[in-house]
Amino acid sequence: MGETTLFYIIIFILTAQYLIHQLLEYLNAKRFTSQIPEELKDVFDEEEYQKSQQYKKTNYRFGLLSDGFSLALTLAFLIFGGFEWIDSVVRSITDKTIPMALLFFGIIVWGSSILGLPFSYYQTFVIEEKFGFNKTTKSLFFSDMVKGWLLSLVFGGGILALFIWFYQWTGPDFWLYAWAMLAFITLILNLFYSRFIVPIFNKQTPLEDGSLKSAIENYAKQVGFELNKIFVIDGSKRSTKANAYFSGFGREKRVTLFDTLISDLDEDEIVAVLAHEVGHYERKHIIFNLFVSLSLMGFTLYILSLFINNPEIALAIGVSKASFHAGLVGFMLLYSPISEITGLAMNYLSRKFEFQADDYAKKTFAADPLITSLKKLSKNSLSNLTPHPAYVFVHYSHPPLVERIRNLKA
Repeated sequence: MGETTLFYIIIFILTAQYLIHQLLEYLNAKRFTSQIPEELKDVFDEEEYQKSQQYKKTNYRFGLLSDGFSLALTLAFLIFGGFEWIDSVVRSITDKTIPMALLFFGIIVWGSSILGLPFSYYQTFVIEEKFGFNKTTKSLFFSDMVKGWLLSLVFGGGILALFIWFYQWTGPDFWLYAWAMLAFITLILNLFYSRFIVPIFNKQTPLEDGSLKSAIENYAKQVGFELNKIFVIDGSKRSTKANAYFSGFGREKRVTLFDTLISDLDEDEIVAVLAHEVGHYERKHIIFNLFVSLSLMGFTLYILSLFINNPEIALAIGVSKASFHAGLVGFMLLYSPISEITGLAMNYLSRKFEFQADDYAKKTFAADPLITSLKKLSKNSLSNLTPHPAYVFVHYSHPPLVERIRNLKA
């Protein structure tokens, strides 16, 4: 298969993905004026519901613009030789494989971030601000951006450098070494993400002694779940939206509650949310997801090893001189349909797991406080109460609210 054919395949993939995405967005938007399901009529009053509909419509229109810009930019890069230009710039600086790749991807990542900055800024300080969600200051916004660049430089650059070094050292078998490296890093991040990464962006403090901590500890003791680390994160400094999550394994296991969650929910509702998270842990969902993710990672790296030496992959994105970094970009574009398919499967499993975690919370604690907590969280985030089934199938990792409520009431 020649580079011209591959070029047109990449153009087709990008365009088809965009059109399918926009079709799903359109179908979903058509349901924004749907009547509130009977189970959810106590979530919003008419004024609040209209506000939620307006929020979704605003994001839909903004998405049309931002997604269209992203597609146009990518197509322009492919058609007018943007990747070739970046490649020539880095080759004028160095002819070493690893520095070339680091500079090549550094320019792409930094340039994309700069070009996307107006959209990110507008999303945060206009849309989120208008609907009462934004708590981020401009200094915090830019501080987060710089920290993200530094993390990408240190971790992303380090991983890429090792990745290429394995390729130079072992040749076709590099994918096995790269897989082992990435699996190790993934496990370390799962264990220590909350301890080392989260503090870069947020402050975490142990939950103070009191009735909430006692209620959580009593529940954990009741179900035989060892939980010694309960932290509160200052999510309110960026947004009014609430969340809670588990992280780590064994002695590093901890639960993190957003301060917004504590302020929005009653104690029983917070314990119910925690019971849901414990359900994920007890049903081995976290281990399963980790195993599947690592398996998919290995599969992807193996497929990459079959194509990375093909010079036509680099030529397909307009880069005249074959290189690891150009081949990697071409491969990622060509592989994206497979990623979409595996993403569909993972979302399907995730929705099943959410029902199972809900069932666990219902069995070990109670259904009603979980239902009321889900309603409050949905209301406070102005979430879509009537999403289109096709949109849910493709994009939702959690079942729609009405389906979760019906399951909990069954």
